[in-house]
Amino acid sequence: MTQNIKNYLVRKNVEFSLERYGIKALAAMTKGLFASLIIGLILQVLGEQLSIPLLVNFSEIAMDMMGPAIGVSVAYGLQAPPLVIFTSVITGAAGAELGGPVGAFLAAIIGAECGKLISKETKLDIVLTPMTVIISGLLVADFVGPAIDTLMTGLGQLIIQTTELHPIPMGILVSVLMGMALTLPISSAAIGLMLSLSGLAAGAATVGCSAQMIGFAVISFRENGWGGLVSQGLGTSMLQIPNIVKNPYIWIPPTLTGAILGPIATTLIPLKNIPIGSGMGTAGLVGQFGTIEAMGTEVIGAVILLHFVLPASLSFLIYKIMYSFNLIQDKDLLLDI
Repeated sequence: MTQNIKNYLVRKNVEFSLERYGIKALAAMTKGLFASLIIGLILQVLGEQLSIPLLVNFSEIAMDMMGPAIGVSVAYGLQAPPLVIFTSVITGAAGAELGGPVGAFLAAIIGAECGKLISKETKLDIVLTPMTVIISGLLVADFVGPAIDTLMTGLGQLIIQTTELHPIPMGILVSVLMGMALTLPISSAAIGLMLSLSGLAAGAATVGCSAQMIGFAVISFRENGWGGLVSQGLGTSMLQIPNIVKNPYIWIPPTLTGAILGPIATTLIPLKNIPIGSGMGTAGLVGQFGTIEAMGTEVIGAVILLHFVLPASLSFLIYKIMYSFNLIQDKDLLLDI
């Protein structure tokens, strides 16, 4: 009986693992966030700064669709069949209403996995599959989502308050951990949103993420040229994961840079951000749009300094020192792109 169940789960592509839900599903969630909440933020800032009310209206619509976007993206990331993906619009929307981003995430996962189990198993597929997705997803979102959302938000508030009380050690910790999360195959953007990071803590997180992206882009320029500079500096430093596995030393320059700049962003040149931008770094300039949304255009100079100039300069300096000691060698940062 047990073997039959295992075979059935394999056939339905259902696997219960931390990697599947903590990495793959979370990464898929980021795509949904980008297509709704993050693009909405960019439109909002542009509309406000350029005095275009229509863009502001569009931004509100885009941001309101966060839940459905999470539902669809997570279901797609879990390789659900079309009918399950379409129905996940509902689980994502209701999950977001019941339990915020966490509720949408949980509702999408449970709904999609349960829907996959019953999909195409009966002649009533058109009725039973969406019904299963909706009921299972919303039950979890209703009973579990609000509690976990409260827990995550509370944890985020603790981080925010602790950063304000102890800006130097927390500036280092938040900057380094969020930066590493951005480079690892998990979603720093989703983490920042789930924790509702804001204020100085979000500012330190953005600096750490920017240090990873700009740092890797600059120190690998000789190997990867302009294509690598743009793909890492405005895309993602996750591209360096295979090279980090081969030589972990290459991770030191951007990470140490984040540790240096994080406390500067919480003390000497305080920068704040909003949850949407906290874990994005320089990806699509979302972290910078978020900082402007939080503090206004008067901080653009500080943003350029802490998000671009100093991450590039410090990372390159540390890289050159390590290169001189043969800890980093030619081709160690070459991307397969």
